[in-house]
Amino acid sequence: PAPAASAATVPEAPTRSTAPAESVAPAAAPPASSTPAQPGPRRYGPLTLRQWVGASVIGILAIIGAATIVVQLTRWFLGLDVMQDFLATYPGETPLPDGAPVGLPAWLGWQHFFNVFLIVLIIRSGLQVRTERRPPAYWTPRWAKGGQGRISLTLWFHQSLDVLWLVNGLVFVVLLFATGQWMRVVPTSWEVVPNAVSAGLQYLSLDWPLENGWVNYNSLQVLAYFTTIFIAAPLAAITGVRMSGLWPKNATTLNRIYPVEWARAVHFPVMLYFVAFIVVHVTLVLLTGALRNLNHMYAAQDADGWLGFWIFVASIVVIAAAWIAARPTVLAPIAGLLGKVGR
Repeated sequence: PAPAASAATVPEAPTRSTAPAESVAPAAAPPASSTPAQPGPRRYGPLTLRQWVGASVIGILAIIGAATIVVQLTRWFLGLDVMQDFLATYPGETPLPDGAPVGLPAWLGWQHFFNVFLIVLIIRSGLQVRTERRPPAYWTPRWAKGGQGRISLTLWFHQSLDVLWLVNGLVFVVLLFATGQWMRVVPTSWEVVPNAVSAGLQYLSLDWPLENGWVNYNSLQVLAYFTTIFIAAPLAAITGVRMSGLWPKNATTLNRIYPVEWARAVHFPVMLYFVAFIVVHVTLVLLTGALRNLNHMYAAQDADGWLGFWIFVASIVVIAAAWIAARPTVLAPIAGLLGKVGR
């Protein structure tokens, strides 16, 4: 037997204790501390709030420092004799073709608003589709049989906005060519390339090129607008259609020629391009003469008054209201007009 077991079989001699019974009771455990345990600092992801603030401050200071270095280097570079000759030869813009219209018509301002309204909601709903794990509801087309074409309510909203954006874009392009406004955003000479480089260097030096968007955009703007209208927008459309429910699922040959993986690989970077374009575009509009630029874009007039500004503010309020309203309780009744909404 184990030693403990054998010891247990031997009875111990009784001992006489003169102490009271309560004196032999085991000592009471020390009282628990009345002070509650202090919780650790609240974490937001991998970092605490203090760490996030510290990292943000360091990041902002690093960006400011890097931007200062870039500006000073660019100014030194443009101060060289060879670059002074370059700027004299290529001031940053190219002349427009004969017969190009002057000014921006009212329809362009309305198209601009509709485009901004739709693209902001498209980006928001597209990110929701990309990150959504459990859709709030599903939408099935009224004409579908056996539940075919069933998609999440968020995806329905995204694709519906896409259709409206495409219609608005087609109207815009038709009016662009019908009124001659295309000459302002389509490069008509190879000199647009060195002039765009010149304009870009002037922006980096903070000695910004002289602008008169009412008459002619600088070459960097021309290339940016051309890329957005005639390259990025079509890419967003053709890749979006490939991933949508409008694409024929059983077209084997067509699916092999145009695989959905290619569309997915292109669609998201195009969205990032639109985000970058919007950020840079809005920043320069506000920094290079906000009142005049907003009058060009929203009031169709070349003036420094406040009309364009207040129309711009009203448009932001409308977009913000649509952003807040774009929730399942509002979208479900609208989607129900064209199909069945349910879980």
